[in-house]
Amino acid sequence: MTDDDVETRIVGTPFYDDSQEDTLWSMFSDFYNRKMLPIVIVAWAFFLVVAVVAGFAAVRFFASDQVKDLIAYATLFVICCLCFCLIKIFAWQMIHRNGLKRQIKRLELRVADLAQALQQR
Repeated sequence: MTDDDVETRIVGTPFYDDSQEDTLWSMFSDFYNRKMLPIVIVAWAFFLVVAVVAGFAAVRFFASDQVKDLIAYATLFVICCLCFCLIKIFAWQMIHRNGLKRQIKRLELRVADLAQALQQR
């Protein structure tokens, strides 16, 4: 098997379908499926708890008169905002994990096809 033949098999595989590329819609549909339901529920529950705490801190911040309380509620609000960012990063990583698994499976199929082609020659 020549180098050109190997390159043709690696680059131009017949089973590769461009319509299965990871689009934003396909990533979200992979995240909100039955298999990921417990993770989605935990992420949304944590988000709602943090949102309630952030709302409480914001209301108490504007109702407070003492500087010590203002600092405490402002700090709590900032921590809640950081937790929002962490929840978003966690969900984004879970979305990309499914796409990464799919890409690894495609790579395994390509390697198996190449190994089979090498055995035939």
